Amino acid sequence: MLVSVKWLRDYVDIDMDVKEFADMMTMTGTKMETVEYFGEDIENVVVGKILEINPHPNADKLIVTKVDAGEKVLQIVTGAKNVKVGDYIPLAIHGAKLPGGIKIKTGKLRGEVSEGMMCSAAELGIDEKYVEEYKKNGIFLLDYEDSYETGKDVKEVLGINDAVIDFELTSNRPDCRCVIGIAREAAVTVGKKVKYPEVSVKEEADEAIDFDVQIENPELCRRYAARIVKDVKIAPSPYWMQRRLIEAGVRPINNIVDITNYVMLEMGQPMHAFDLSDIGTGKIVVRNAEEGEKFVTLDEQERTLDKDMLVITNGEKSLALAGVMGGLNSEIKDTTTELLFESANFQAENVRATSKKLGLRTESSSRFEKGIDPNLAELAVNRAAQLVEMLGEGKVLKGIEDNYPSKPEQKILTVNPKRITARLGIDLPIAQFIEILESLEFDCDLKSAEELEIRVPSFRLDMEQEADVLEEIARIYGFENIPAKQLEGNYTAGIKTERQKFNDILKSTALSTGLYEVLSYSFVSPSGVDKIKLPADSPKRNFVKLLNPLGEETSVMRTTMIPNMLDIVYTNMSRKNPEFAGFECGHVFVPSEEGLPSELNHMCMAMYGKEVDFFVLKGAVEKVLERAGMKEYEIIPEKENTTFHPGRCAKIVCNGALVGYLGEVHPDVLENYGLTQRVYVCEIDTDVVFENSDRTIVFKSLPKYPSTSRDIALTVKDEVYVKDIEDIIKANGEGLVESYRLFDVYRGSQIETGYKSVAYSITYRSAEKTLTDDDIAPVHENILKELSEKLGAELRA
Repeated sequence: MLVSVKWLRDYVDIDMDVKEFADMMTMTGTKMETVEYFGEDIENVVVGKILEINPHPNADKLIVTKVDAGEKVLQIVTGAKNVKVGDYIPLAIHGAKLPGGIKIKTGKLRGEVSEGMMCSAAELGIDEKYVEEYKKNGIFLLDYEDSYETGKDVKEVLGINDAVIDFELTSNRPDCRCVIGIAREAAVTVGKKVKYPEVSVKEEADEAIDFDVQIENPELCRRYAARIVKDVKIAPSPYWMQRRLIEAGVRPINNIVDITNYVMLEMGQPMHAFDLSDIGTGKIVVRNAEEGEKFVTLDEQERTLDKDMLVITNGEKSLALAGVMGGLNSEIKDTTTELLFESANFQAENVRATSKKLGLRTESSSRFEKGIDPNLAELAVNRAAQLVEMLGEGKVLKGIEDNYPSKPEQKILTVNPKRITARLGIDLPIAQFIEILESLEFDCDLKSAEELEIRVPSFRLDMEQEADVLEEIARIYGFENIPAKQLEGNYTAGIKTERQKFNDILKSTALSTGLYEVLSYSFVSPSGVDKIKLPADSPKRNFVKLLNPLGEETSVMRTTMIPNMLDIVYTNMSRKNPEFAGFECGHVFVPSEEGLPSELNHMCMAMYGKEVDFFVLKGAVEKVLERAGMKEYEIIPEKENTTFHPGRCAKIVCNGALVGYLGEVHPDVLENYGLTQRVYVCEIDTDVVFENSDRTIVFKSLPKYPSTSRDIALTVKDEVYVKDIEDIIKANGEGLVESYRLFDVYRGSQIETGYKSVAYSITYRSAEKTLTDDDIAPVHENILKELSEKLGAELRA
């Protein structure tokens, strides 16, 4: 909530630095988010009065003016079209500073001396949305009063010489959503008393109010108070009021609407003003809407209501949505001469439900849905009437129509002070205990040392039990004054599950291969599967949908991690990162016809860069699977997966189960993500890996006998995979082949077109003896024979 410190000072004497005050408020539970100092970048800008305007002798679009700047008259050259003789304007004189580091000094414009600059709203740092239309494209005219003191600091005149604090309020303290609510907290914090505004209405009109208020559903409308004002003059509100609304983030509209907003910000009670001529029947009836009833709100949108919503009517037609927004058919207009002020109390749950169903959240509804003290209604409507009289904008009729069906009894809590102080671990005298509560406007009656009766003020809707009183004592006494104490109690040692240990192995291995761990959200956009070109009948298009998503981009739970990873790749590539290698271990979600969706564990890797290709990714994947205990798996070429390049993709299979895919991302997918380099991605199902892993470590003695190796270079057709060659070597090793290693693949002028040369080094060893050529030769020859017969391989000379 934005709170003007200048406004706050009306109710509490704050005689300290604003930042220090804000920090103190944070320590007592009203957390400060930011402090903004309006006008801190403005220097030497004063009020000037235009005395004379003449055309510029050398420029048709410029004028030369004489401006009274207080101590002297200055010549100012400007191109503004909205100024005239007699106007008061903000004048930046020689040496002035403006927001953005702009410095003003005397100079010449087309040959004419200009001793300063007239300022626009933007140049003063005033947001355009708070500026009247006729000032937006020109000088910010000072026309809120008849005259101003020339030479006076414009920050003081415009009220931009203080700070605005943005407080973060907890949902259990709706009483703090107004300036007086913050003033109560400020008074306790700085040790002062609150100076409440004196509310009294003169009731200058001759006649008394003759109006009827009926409440058909007192459960949803606890109170409805109304006052009538006649001889209303619709005009802009005074600048001081406009400024306070602006600093609270509310746009000024006209004097009557501004008064209702002012009272809401000051006291926390939302209000509404009806044009009395639009009511017509002399009564207000608060009732439930009819099912399917149509109603046009102030934002000119037609809403369809249901029977659970509450409306304000004149007995014949609806005039407002209770607690949410008024209707277009009874708004305050420039021609309004009589009005009715409404100040009511509506059930929080009903206002929230109405607001949510209609997708319509307002300043009013956001306050009602958290709860408002019903005793505020009368005070607020009288305050609004008082402001009308104070501004001379109308005459208030005598009396108030106040329908209050059932006034709640004052809440009384009985607590044990000794127990509270013991739980806090402090030695607090009972007199100081009571003093803290009374400073918060609680009435205390000490029955005994262990029994204190507390009468809770009606605005403290959050006070329900002794724990709430404990919190009040703790925050006002000062959390920093409560001694720290080590926790005591029994504890057990936490042990990771086998699955958690397995995940640690996956992550540590990926990190050791040079990949960085990333983290992305599980709720995603359904368009992600389109961007990675999943087929229309893919089961991965069957999403778990969120009932109340933040937006389309986060409306479903992911079924694949690849779109998230490609988004991360795009972020790195768009920031000119020359290379990237990352992985994520997370979940994908599969809907279930019965019960909760299945939550599956997946791992996704991605990389790009100058030195990256398919085999770099394949090596990283193989290392992860090896450390995870996967032994009997195959990497098989795959041409049907539309996410990947058809000639650079493979699938991983283990015991007939699909583990995942790896390969180069399809060029069309790269284009969908705006990626300008080749990207390599892998996604594996780590549940399948876990089920097929064997992480048992088997030790064996070091070999006693030496090994020997034979190199072979084979000429085979291009379409022959090295895996097929390796399978034959392994199958025909007869227990003597210890290992084999591919060390060369060659295509060139010395090889026939359509063929390639593949070179292996085969290592032989026996656990029983030193091998001789006679032992190795038959095995080696049999391997070559099998390669020739099954793959057409020829030994290259």
